[in-house]
Amino acid sequence: MLDQHVTTSRRRSRHLIVPFSIVLVALVGLILIAARDAGGQMGQEAVRPARFTVSTSGDLLIHTSVWEDARAFGNGKTFDFDPMFRPIRRYIAGVDLAICHVETPITTGPPSGYPIFSAPAALAGGIRKAGWDACDTASNHSLDQGQSGIRETSRLLNAQKVRHTGSAPSRAAALRPVVLSAGPAKVGLVAYTDATNGIRRPHGWSVNLLPAAEPARKKVRIVRRDVKRTLAAGADTVIVNLQWGDENSPAPNHSQWALARRIVAINGVAAIAGQGPHVVQPIKRIGGKFVIFSSGNLLSNQSRAAGLPTATQDGMIALLRFAKTSRGFVVKRVDYVPTLVEPNRHRILPTGRGRLNYPGMARALTRSWRRTVHVVGRGPYLKPVPRHRP
Repeated sequence: MLDQHVTTSRRRSRHLIVPFSIVLVALVGLILIAARDAGGQMGQEAVRPARFTVSTSGDLLIHTSVWEDARAFGNGKTFDFDPMFRPIRRYIAGVDLAICHVETPITTGPPSGYPIFSAPAALAGGIRKAGWDACDTASNHSLDQGQSGIRETSRLLNAQKVRHTGSAPSRAAALRPVVLSAGPAKVGLVAYTDATNGIRRPHGWSVNLLPAAEPARKKVRIVRRDVKRTLAAGADTVIVNLQWGDENSPAPNHSQWALARRIVAINGVAAIAGQGPHVVQPIKRIGGKFVIFSSGNLLSNQSRAAGLPTATQDGMIALLRFAKTSRGFVVKRVDYVPTLVEPNRHRILPTGRGRLNYPGMARALTRSWRRTVHVVGRGPYLKPVPRHRP
């Protein structure tokens, strides 16, 4: 009886061990699968490049008719630039970092247009509301209202929490690097102009100047110094903004090419964003880095009706697509949004799919889109958006 009892107990033990073993093996298998999947996901996250987008654009050139329309939008009581910027807001507020180019002083005094500009103080608020995070203020019109105009421009942009560089209210401000957050990165911004319309700078630090007549090797020393200072202040990479080139010329001149080749060779420079000619110029890759030679006019009253080339109504918003690589943050490709300034009301209209969004201006938008794309170009790493459908 004892032997029978022992045998029965052993049988029961074996019956218990078999299902327990199956459960244990299954559990271990599930753990291993989960660990493999988690490890795979962690590996994918480790190799997936960090990405972000920076937008740059053309001149904000506030002619008299532009600020008069802004005042009309404000019912004669204030200056409202929002209706002008609203059609492009998705390309400004919808990116990680948006940089504008303020061509003229912004002051609290009476506004004035060509040839000595003074944009209404409300422009600073319009810039902020549109979604721009920072602006460069180095242009041939920076000194139109003297050093006091530079101080007011700085104060008004500061009040809207819009960072800026290119002109400075003091020596200390001129030496202070501008470093901006963009997704996972810190992006530095340095800015220069090649002329001041013959107006002498009150101080050497009032406006960052790279005279067009000077040799590129001399100008690049200034840029290299400023880029180095900006990287030391914490920037992962730097965008160089340049007001340069020949007005109304769709082709970069020799000086632009010579300076661009030297600047892209500077360690830490990610791209060059250019304005100045008032018409778009090509986007090129030089030394593996993108150079936007000119983004044209984003907002102005220049046009054929004003006795200027039709292309002065054209502009673009360049979308610099950054990714992190073994070489740091680099621009992998550039998408660009061709734009047209609407006559009279001065709204900035994206020209792609013009017939769908603005059927009353379909022909003008289509022609503008074709002009811009013909000059700027397209390729595997460069394309206009949104896609145009005639």
